[in-house]
Amino acid sequence: QVQLVESGGGSVQAGGSLRLSCAASGDRYRRACMSWFRQAPGKEREGVAAIYTSSGSTYYADSVKGRFTISQDNAKNTLYLQMNNLKPEDTAMYYCAADGRPALYCSGGYGPPFVYWGQGTQVTVSS
Repeated sequence: QVQLVESGGGSVQAGGSLRLSCAASGDRYRRACMSWFRQAPGKEREGVAAIYTSSGSTYYADSVKGRFTISQDNAKNTLYLQMNNLKPEDTAMYYCAADGRPALYCSGGYGPPFVYWGQGTQVTVSS
């Protein structure tokens, strides 16, 4: 089993920054790929970024490239999402997800739904 706990959400003005954290526990092979998703009210869930934990290979959605950075601290079993130059359209509930999918799927940003999910942390960006 894998447990994921997000933190770091909040309210900021457009142009501001936030860093989300996801504390992970459980079998490492079950969280070989870790990802951030978001879902705004009335919209479909969107994959934002992913990282294959052993190689560090990353994936970013076009909507966040150049503004968001996904990273990990293996010693702390923590995943991060640094979000800069935030826009009102970034407002959403952000979720951490993980499973043992292969690197090709992880870094490519596609594949079946992730197995393990956190409870989410709210990010609100005002104009």
